[in-house]
Amino acid sequence: MMVGLTCHYVTVRIPSRFPPSLARVAKDSELYKSMNGAPVSRIPSRCCARSLHYLSTFCQGVPRVFKGEHEQLRVWIDTLTPKQGLFFAPIHDLLRDQGHNVLVTTRTYRESEQTLRRLRVPYRVVGKHGGGSPIGKLLASGERIVRLARLIDEWKPDVAVSFSSVEASRVAFGLGIPHVASNDSPHSWMVARLTIPISAYICSPWIFNKKIWSEFGASKGRIITYRALDPAAWLKRHKPDPRILSKLGLNSKQPIVVLRTEEAFASYLMGRSSDSKPVVGPVIANLLRKNKELQILVSTRYGQQAPVLRRLFGRRVIVLDQIIDAASLLSRTDVFIGSGGTMTVEAALLGVPAISCFPGQKPLYIRYLETKGLVRTIKSPHKIANEVLEILRDDKRREDQRRKGTRLLAWMEDPTQKILETVKKAPGKWKLN
Repeated sequence: MMVGLTCHYVTVRIPSRFPPSLARVAKDSELYKSMNGAPVSRIPSRCCARSLHYLSTFCQGVPRVFKGEHEQLRVWIDTLTPKQGLFFAPIHDLLRDQGHNVLVTTRTYRESEQTLRRLRVPYRVVGKHGGGSPIGKLLASGERIVRLARLIDEWKPDVAVSFSSVEASRVAFGLGIPHVASNDSPHSWMVARLTIPISAYICSPWIFNKKIWSEFGASKGRIITYRALDPAAWLKRHKPDPRILSKLGLNSKQPIVVLRTEEAFASYLMGRSSDSKPVVGPVIANLLRKNKELQILVSTRYGQQAPVLRRLFGRRVIVLDQIIDAASLLSRTDVFIGSGGTMTVEAALLGVPAISCFPGQKPLYIRYLETKGLVRTIKSPHKIANEVLEILRDDKRREDQRRKGTRLLAWMEDPTQKILETVKKAPGKWKLN
């Protein structure tokens, strides 16, 4: 038996018998919201939650705007981190608006799922994060490959897209699907070695010499570059939330210093960082000793980072363990200190004085921003605290930084268009993998 459901301009027919997981969604509005990223209150009264969820999350085949064009492509996007969710969300939205079918997958990881829900991107959770140990990563990756292979063999995409996802590239290669890999992290060399040789195309910022990717196994004809750093993809579209400070309990009249913890479980930081000893801990301690009036907010990643920092500093520091609109916060920040990569680049392109204390090999995009005078790398917590206080005393320096950063962002192109063009020419190019 089939039932009809009208959604915007498209009438589709869906099975009246739903899988057990959908039955749970139909009975639990909070579960619906958590899985689909849209408030139940916004569902038209004529649509039941389970039907709409079936369309958006399980089929993911009805474009939000249908303009009478024939559907052209089935595109699978695998996104594993918050940065990847931000980067691929505009691509997902444009593909859907153009009438293409899009399936988004992720793994069980708090920040990734929260990012996709905040951006209202429907997704399927397949597999989990493997943690910080080599054996944990290997087993989780192997299990995820098996589960993705079954799903993707049934969904049958024309092209796969990921930020060099080990599992997505392997599944795509095994099933004869061209894979488009985005990558701005050759310092994560283990991931690059596993994904670049079996991808049809490699898309990356122009600052990376093509020889870098060729050494990982990509021919120069398959390397696509764009004149931008990756955060430009969402910063160029971003509209700051004027209420962000009040939401976080911050006072606009007092200096605001934001910190970001390192990605302690990343393969390229194994042995160099610990989830229980965040790099920013000693930095915060030095800042509080030198100026107790600072408003300090730290954005954490994994399970132990937030509890550890709360035990160390209590109410003197705002510790976030939820995804927020980071670009809005950074636009109102006086100084940023990052032990990761993405938020450091965001801060620099928004013109916020940025200090990097990245614990691993310095990424090329950080080196590039240093040449532009937009980022300073300092490892000593004592020197970082002194630099922060110097910046806060120098209004002209902060104004100049704001001008330089926003000018560089305006000069950059939108990476989304290059990725879209590559995705559309990839179908049928599996032999390039």
